[in-house]
Amino acid sequence: MDFSLNEEQKMLRTMVRDFVAREVEPAAARIDDTEVVPDGLVSQMAELGLFGLTIPEEYGGSGKGKTEFCIAIEELCRASAAVAAIFRISLSLAIHPVIAFGSIEHKKKYLPAHADGQRLACFGLTEAGAGSDPAAIQTTARRRDDGYVLNGNKLFISLGAEADIAVVFATVDKEKGHRGVTAFIVEKGTAGFSVGKHERKMGLHGISAVELIFEDCFVPTENRLGEEGAGFKIAMDALNASRTTVAAEAVGISQAAYDASLKYARERQQFGRPIAKFQAIQWMLADMATQIEAARLMTYWAASIEDEGKPYIKEAAMAKLFASEVSRMVTNNALQIHGGYGYTKDYPVERYLRDARLTEIYEGTSEIMRLTIAKNL
Repeated sequence: MDFSLNEEQKMLRTMVRDFVAREVEPAAARIDDTEVVPDGLVSQMAELGLFGLTIPEEYGGSGKGKTEFCIAIEELCRASAAVAAIFRISLSLAIHPVIAFGSIEHKKKYLPAHADGQRLACFGLTEAGAGSDPAAIQTTARRRDDGYVLNGNKLFISLGAEADIAVVFATVDKEKGHRGVTAFIVEKGTAGFSVGKHERKMGLHGISAVELIFEDCFVPTENRLGEEGAGFKIAMDALNASRTTVAAEAVGISQAAYDASLKYARERQQFGRPIAKFQAIQWMLADMATQIEAARLMTYWAASIEDEGKPYIKEAAMAKLFASEVSRMVTNNALQIHGGYGYTKDYPVERYLRDARLTEIYEGTSEIMRLTIAKNL
């Protein structure tokens, strides 16, 4: 059993790591303070080929697998989870359904533009009463001869303000439950489609979480994604496929917090010696390092299973559950090691803790992960 990366994967990791050190790390604190990711960073990521990483080569991408995706996310998250989330959410959640279920016309229209970084995408699923229960969607899609009229609201939609297209889920018949849910591609600028409330979040600053509003929004039939009534299946496939990438996000944040803590513990003097010499700190660092390595192995194990074309739902849920809870523990310990300084914005560990917390919530809460795992046992 070989857990090492191949040469091409190592080259990808080096490329992203160099970009992060050169461009992302110097901007990370400013992004958190201003809640704005510079457009130039997105353009540079596109030039590196990140936005086309898993898009098939015939549509302008490089056709890489989930392992490569996780490598890139982990490296980006070691500097800025917000920058990583723009890449991860757009490609993993929103564009994945177009790759997996879109028509040839959909793929020709949307995939090359995403690979070039010209058009970002968001995933419009969550509603006030439909978070962990997507079958409870209330947004409606009323049929017309030449399309559908959408009415309803989506909440907490990550990247909703920045995205050029939204993959939106609505029901054509509430009586059918999940069998009535249908997926649509809705472009920004469509009449009746607008962005509402911007949420003020605890962490992950630099990427929006907004309300999407649909008021008699007409969507032509050719913008339906998949068959009518297949939306629930499409949504679950996207969420399952994205969970390993959330695990990679958690691993990257954890690694950043650990690296900062180890450096600080070596430099911080108390009672005439570095605090790294005290057993209490040593044990915290040892636990952090061990848990991170375990989370990383679970993440790449789940990614490799998916890349092999094997069933991976249970493994992805396990990786997300474990890595996200490890991230909470590691970032909390990192702040503790930093003491009072860790509670200030002069050090990045308070940002890591805030960013890590969301990994236990989006793409399925830890409670939903446990239900998913139990169902698949």
